[in-house]
Amino acid sequence: MIRCALHIYPGYEQPGAALAQALGCPTYPLHIHIFPDGESLIRTEGRAKTALLYASLDRPNDKLINLIFAAEALRENGAERIVLVCPYLGYMRQDKAFHIGEAVSQPIMAGLLSQYFDRIITVDPHLHRVSSLNAVFPNIEADALSATGLIASAIRGDTDLNDGILIGPDSESAQWVGAIAKITGQGMLVAQKMRSGDREVKISFPAIEGVSGRPAIIIDDMISSGTTARHCAALLVEAGASRVELIAVHALCDEADLLRLSVAGIEHVRSCDSVPHDTNAIILAPLLAAALTKEL
Repeated sequence: MIRCALHIYPGYEQPGAALAQALGCPTYPLHIHIFPDGESLIRTEGRAKTALLYASLDRPNDKLINLIFAAEALRENGAERIVLVCPYLGYMRQDKAFHIGEAVSQPIMAGLLSQYFDRIITVDPHLHRVSSLNAVFPNIEADALSATGLIASAIRGDTDLNDGILIGPDSESAQWVGAIAKITGQGMLVAQKMRSGDREVKISFPAIEGVSGRPAIIIDDMISSGTTARHCAALLVEAGASRVELIAVHALCDEADLLRLSVAGIEHVRSCDSVPHDTNAIILAPLLAAALTKEL
C-alpha cells in the first residue's frame, strides 16, 4: 500500500491536479452516481495509508453526504488517516443564533466533519466571533491557511498596481488588507459598513481623497453577491481613483454579479482557485502543498 494519495471530487480536477503535481503524489477521481430517486453511490479508487480528499464546500449541501460516504469508503479500503483538503469551507459564518429557533450551523458542521476526518485544511475561513479554526474543530487537527502572501505577490507582480492603495471594504477585511500592505509596502484604507440585508449595505470611507489619481485595489476574503464591493467601487471612482480592481480569496458570485461589478467601475476581478470560477488567477497549490508535506 502506498503512503499517500489524493482523491479529487468532481469539478475540482484542475486545482486538484496542481496540488498533486506540487506534492508529487498519485491522484484518483472520486466517482459519484446519482440514482433517479436522488440518492448517491460513491466509489473510490486506489489504496493509501493516508487519503487526501480534495473538495471545496461552496454550495455544500449536496457535497456533504458524498464526502462522508467517500471518507467511509476510503477508511474501509484501508486508509488509516483521512485529510479533507477544503480550500473554501462553507457554513462558518453562523456561530450563534440571531433569532429564536435558528440552527447554529458552524458547530453542527464541525461536529459532522470531525466524525469522518482526522484533519481539515482550509484557506481564510470566514470566522466572526470565534478566534481560530482550532476552536471550531477542537477534536481533530485543523489548519487555517492564509492566501495573503500569494495575493501580495500577485499585486507586486502587476506593474499597473505599483502605486496602488489597498482597500478594505469593511472592518472584517482589515486583517487581510493589513497583512498584504505589510508585504507590498502600500497604503491602505478600510471602509465602514452598515448592512441591513443580504444585498443592502451603506459604505463610507475616512480620508478617501487619498485615492485620487491612484489605482484602488479592493481586497476581501470572498465575493458573495459583490454588493459591498460595488458600493466601494462607486465611492472610489467618485473620489478620482485611476482604476479600481478587486481581488478576493473566494469567488462565489455568478455572471450577473460580475456584470454588476463591471458596471460599478471595477475593471478587473481576480480570485484564488479555492472555488472554480472564471476569475481564478491565483493558484493555491503551493500554499496547500507546504501544509501537506508532513502527510507524505
